Amino acid sequence: MEDNYILKHIDHTLLSPTASWEQICELCNEAVRFNTATVCVPPFYVKRIRENYPDIKICTVAGFPLGYDKTAIKVAATIAALDDGADEIDMVINLATVKNKNFVFVKDEIIALKLVTGTKILKVIIETCYLTEEEKITMCKIITEAGAEYIKTSTGLGTAGATLADIELFKAHIGPNVKMKAAGGIKTREDMVAFLEAGCTRIGSSSAIKVLSGGIANSY
Repeated sequence: MEDNYILKHIDHTLLSPTASWEQICELCNEAVRFNTATVCVPPFYVKRIRENYPDIKICTVAGFPLGYDKTAIKVAATIAALDDGADEIDMVINLATVKNKNFVFVKDEIIALKLVTGTKILKVIIETCYLTEEEKITMCKIITEAGAEYIKTSTGLGTAGATLADIELFKAHIGPNVKMKAAGGIKTREDMVAFLEAGCTRIGSSSAIKVLSGGIANSY
């Protein structure tokens, strides 16, 4: 698998709460140079990136990283991000409602965000490290029914990140129109290849370019 192919599937990510504009520009310049799928950045920077990098694909987040904002807040954040120029939204589910088995709420929230994203891409982060196998399977079915484009493993800020076992579980239970994004703890070229070969079409990484150019992976 060639490096260029890997990079085309990378959401080049910087979601640090202390990220400076200079660091965001470095991220964007790298994304342009290496032709990554998107940059994944805090909502605060979306408009400024769009103004300075009109051709770049921008991914941002809603309900990140804990997911327990009210639905109306996630919807408002999504609308604002799209108005600022975002192309893709990575939302975090409300994990408390999953634990309470209020799956109607979970599905309705995803539907609400999909209604406002329209033709733009919606990825649903389920934070697998906090879910049982049964809950993961239920989320696969809910995301399929709600019409989101992607199921995503992790925020990268939970107790664990993506695993190949979870990707195999997703593959067995998502619908044919749902794609998979792995994120969190993917630190080597071998990891990236393994997740792409397992069926992921996106990988969230803050260090893919550094790894593929011979550097050392960042921990975040």
